[in-house]
Amino acid sequence: MKLSDNAEEILEALWIAVEESKLSALDPQVTGIALEDPAYLELTERALIEIRQGMVYFRPEGRDEGRMTIRRHRLAERLMMDVLNIRGEDGDYKACKFEHLLNEGVDEKICTMLNHPTTCPHGKPIPPGDCCHQARAEGDLGVVPLTEFKSGQEGEIAYIQTDDNKKMQKLMAMGVLPGNRIILTQAYPSYIFRVGYSEFAIDSNLAKEIFVRK
Repeated sequence: MKLSDNAEEILEALWIAVEESKLSALDPQVTGIALEDPAYLELTERALIEIRQGMVYFRPEGRDEGRMTIRRHRLAERLMMDVLNIRGEDGDYKACKFEHLLNEGVDEKICTMLNHPTTCPHGKPIPPGDCCHQARAEGDLGVVPLTEFKSGQEGEIAYIQTDDNKKMQKLMAMGVLPGNRIILTQAYPSYIFRVGYSEFAIDSNLAKEIFVRK
């Protein structure tokens, strides 16, 4: 059964306090969620935390849950800021809302799309998931910019990463849309690729903003 949003927020704060700040416990005042909130009862009943003398402690079973909760949060931050180009306080707010949807394998799909990032946009570590360990063991680069392709390689377009609306419109007019197949036919001196029955030439600056899943 999925945890409530407040319960996940408590686990995130506890992970940061214990695993990153090296404190022994979490002061609930830091979370802004009072001890009377039902989320604490939810976590204690599931044996994820315990509360002693007004402080919150991880139970052994809770550490893994906390680890996965902070992983989902930081993957959501990367998605919002790197792919959707939503930054600043708005990006942080939307990431906090979106993270609660990344359950039941969705986090692994997002992680693979982002090419298994190791840090969030603020430089904090993203705990690796099973997909990260498997990709590294298999040498699978996941999603990479088109500039990493060799002539003749084919893949599926994952996303376009650019702050320039004119570049975005130009690429979309070429058929560079998520889900479309793309074949790189030439990598030098310019990048020539085929989408559908049409072929286009672009420079390296534009090619590195097209991210492709091999």
